Amino acid sequence: MTTRDRHSGAGRGDILLGLVGAFLLYELWASGFFTAAAWADFNRRFYQNFVKDDRYMMLVDGLKSTIFMTSGATVIGLIVGLILSVIRVAHKGGVHIPVLNKLAETYITVLRGTPAMVQLLIWNFTIFASARDLNTQYIAILAFGLNSGAYVAEIFRGGIESIDPGQMEAARSLGLTYGSSMSHVILPQALRNVVPMLFNEFIALLKETSIAGYIGIDDLTRAGQNIQALTLEHSQPLVMVAIIYLVIVLCLTHLVRKLEEWLSRGRRG
Repeated sequence: MTTRDRHSGAGRGDILLGLVGAFLLYELWASGFFTAAAWADFNRRFYQNFVKDDRYMMLVDGLKSTIFMTSGATVIGLIVGLILSVIRVAHKGGVHIPVLNKLAETYITVLRGTPAMVQLLIWNFTIFASARDLNTQYIAILAFGLNSGAYVAEIFRGGIESIDPGQMEAARSLGLTYGSSMSHVILPQALRNVVPMLFNEFIALLKETSIAGYIGIDDLTRAGQNIQALTLEHSQPLVMVAIIYLVIVLCLTHLVRKLEEWLSRGRRG
């Protein structure tokens, strides 16, 4: 894709976004949203949902819990994914580890082929059913991390296999072992290629943690539901939760684009 094509695509996207925004504004105007009475009711409900009794702190605490779970699960996912990808690539490259390769392949198939929510419920209500003293946040971090590891493994595997095989052969011809060649020659280049995709996995994981409320964790989504239960207001709390997620994702997406541009300039340089 040429630079002109990319700019053209971005321009069409901006036009589409503008049209959608204009349509939403028109619908809000037609429904009377901008009238004085509507705004007075909006302000009253906003005060009741977020200002009264400092209920906004429920969202703040929920956001902290969401970020904590996402960060912990990301670390586990990176470690597990890297190990699994190295096993699969090494086996394909001639290293005789059929048992480990089969286990890695089965792990990836099962974790990618079953819903994350079902895995979370199994970890909490089956595997750790007797460990009631264990903080459920740690169970969620483990469940989300192991699930993410299956996806990260494929990201790393694709990155490793994108490196010219001749580089591994050159490293081996210089006397480096397979492990040294992989860690000092192949992985650094592969990591550079997959960093944007890893950030996208982090974004997906951030949104995926919204199901943590099913095991009683007061994450951001559950915080919105708790406010609903207190105020019997069904729109503003969840809309606010959606806005918070949207702002975070947009900021992270912007960082990913900047990172991709920086990496592209580094490759051209």
